[in-house]
Amino acid sequence: QVQLVESGGGLVQAGGSLRLSCAASGRTFTSYVMGWFRQAPGKERDFVAAITRYGGSTYYSNSVKGRFTMSRDNTKNTVYLQMNSLKPEDTAVYYCAATMKLGSVYDSNWPRDYVYDYWGQGTQVTVSS
Repeated sequence: QVQLVESGGGLVQAGGSLRLSCAASGRTFTSYVMGWFRQAPGKERDFVAAITRYGGSTYYSNSVKGRFTMSRDNTKNTVYLQMNSLKPEDTAVYYCAATMKLGSVYDSNWPRDYVYDYWGQGTQVTVSS
């Protein structure tokens, strides 16, 4: 089992940057594929990014590709989401998630939130225009 705690959210102007962090408990961090999701008010939770167990590959939704970068530091049991060129439509609660169910190769399951077993409490990101 793993516990996840996000941090780094806040209020930023359009065009600005934020870096989210997600710290994981436990000694088997490298067993988990990690993901970031977000949920805007009145909308469903959407996939943002995911990273393989040792950080060799990352995957992004089309809406953030080229602006967001996900990384992980397995020595610190932490994943990051660097968000640049932020837009008002990026406003949402951002959640970190973990799963042991996914393989090492990206497939259609990676963006599906029900595949992820563990979730953080979320951190609010607000982008003003």
